[in-house]
Amino acid sequence: MTLRTILIAALLIVHGGARADGKALFTKNCAACHQASGKGIPGAFPALAGNKFVQGPPADVAAVLLKGRGGMPDFSPTLSDADIAEVLSYVRSAWGNQADALPEQEVAALRDTLKVEKFAAGQMSNKH
Repeated sequence: MTLRTILIAALLIVHGGARADGKALFTKNCAACHQASGKGIPGAFPALAGNKFVQGPPADVAAVLLKGRGGMPDFSPTLSDADIAEVLSYVRSAWGNQADALPEQEVAALRDTLKVEKFAAGQMSNKH
């Protein structure tokens, strides 16, 4: 393998050639409040482990990430449809939860239905 091939592969990974997995996205965006264990912080941030809402209709859960709810922020400007699908698929199957994965297409369709602005992955977006 040449140095050029290695550099191209590294650039693809850094700039979107490979998506982050749901667990990594959860750790980066959600674990501070909901904890890595999914147990939340009683009285402040709800547990996601064993949560019936999280395991319920996928559109309901995705709507929370797209529009926010209560004290939870709106992640629509900072997470793509693929990222939202990945993180929710992880949450819906982690810590003993047993719900189906969420397809990216369902998140995209819900974004349209809710009239939530399209994710902008440009340099000026607030993607962390």
